[in-house]
Amino acid sequence: MKELKKYAEAKISRRKFLSGSAAIGASAVAIALAPNVAAAATKTEVKVDKKDEGYRLTQHISDYYKSAAL
Repeated sequence: MKELKKYAEAKISRRKFLSGSAAIGASAVAIALAPNVAAAATKTEVKVDKKDEGYRLTQHISDYYKSAAL
C-alpha cells in the first residue's frame, strides 16, 4: 500500500510540475510579445483636419430634408 501512495504522490507532484512549467512558458511568451503589441498600438496615429470636423449640409442632405418634410 505504501508503494501505491508513493506512486500517487509522485504522479501528483509531476502534474504540478508540468502545469507550473506550462504556466511559466505561457507567461514568458506573453511577456515576449507584449512590447510588440504596445509598440504597434502607439505607431498608429489618426490625423483629423479641422475642415472635416462637424456637420456639413450638402446638397443631397438638403434634398432629403425637402422630401421628408410633411
